[in-house]
Amino acid sequence: MKEHIAGFAKHISEAMQIGEAAMFTTSTNEIRNVLVTGLGGSGIGGTIVAQLCEKELRVPFNVSKDYFIPAYIDKHSLVIVSSYSGNTEETLQALEAALKQNAKIVCVCSGGKVAEIAKTNTLDTILIPGGMPPRSAFGFSATQLFYVLRGMNLIGNNFSTDLKNTVALLNAEEENTKRDSRALAEKLIGKIPAIYAAANYEGVAVRFRQQIDENSKMLCWHHVFPEMNHNELVGWTEKHDDVAVILLRNNDDYSRTQKRMDICKEVFARYTPHIHEIWSKGNSMIEKAFYLIHYTDWATWYISEIKNIDCSEVKVIDYLKAELAKI
Repeated sequence: MKEHIAGFAKHISEAMQIGEAAMFTTSTNEIRNVLVTGLGGSGIGGTIVAQLCEKELRVPFNVSKDYFIPAYIDKHSLVIVSSYSGNTEETLQALEAALKQNAKIVCVCSGGKVAEIAKTNTLDTILIPGGMPPRSAFGFSATQLFYVLRGMNLIGNNFSTDLKNTVALLNAEEENTKRDSRALAEKLIGKIPAIYAAANYEGVAVRFRQQIDENSKMLCWHHVFPEMNHNELVGWTEKHDDVAVILLRNNDDYSRTQKRMDICKEVFARYTPHIHEIWSKGNSMIEKAFYLIHYTDWATWYISEIKNIDCSEVKVIDYLKAELAKI
């Protein structure tokens, strides 16, 4: 896992080469909505890219992390099937549903049954390198979503420049990122992380939560501003010395949102002394999001190192799959 995290910038560069070489067939119908179906490390890219493209994309973009897809999916829908292994049970069922509902389908996988179904049905497919835990292939799978959207003429090419700048940023900041994330990891040992971010970076917060769950083998939760000001904030009424608040911040977050975060820091401080801020770096939203993802990925790995645990093992998920296979 350490090597995969260290290779994040390289993964993005290689993914861009794959994306640039990808070929797409033109949809015979106007695309009026986009759906990514995928789970875990394969699905989080859809959540994040949907937010990164929301100021440019002029059709609805949703993400399904279930066996099912919405009833509105039809011949005017673009369904991106994202399954790193190509064998995700829920995603395979969703793929079959998308076929029945006559959607335009593009598959992103490393092989498996998704690739087989795509070949049988002559579906556009982007194959990415296999052999990694799905969560560590984020740089490969998420990057392809931009290229699929461009290939369907739903977004322009600005993302390409942003991704190139992201690679340069990550490489330039690597040693600083590792140092700072290690320091954060040390402060999170024995704590329950409460992750907060601006609403348009919720996907990044979810990714951090998922990585703490899988890499660090810890429970945590996340919420977003301003929504948490209308519910969760009221829950901060008791001492929680075991909770560590982590604020994911950007210097261009909406001014009212930044003020809310500053005020809430004062509220949190009444109930826990453990409050940490991670400020993004970069110019574009893509740079900032991917910087935060890389920073927090490192932090979750350092936690596993400090705890002396194998961050790659997912035995409980393997158990779940084995039990489901008996049905």
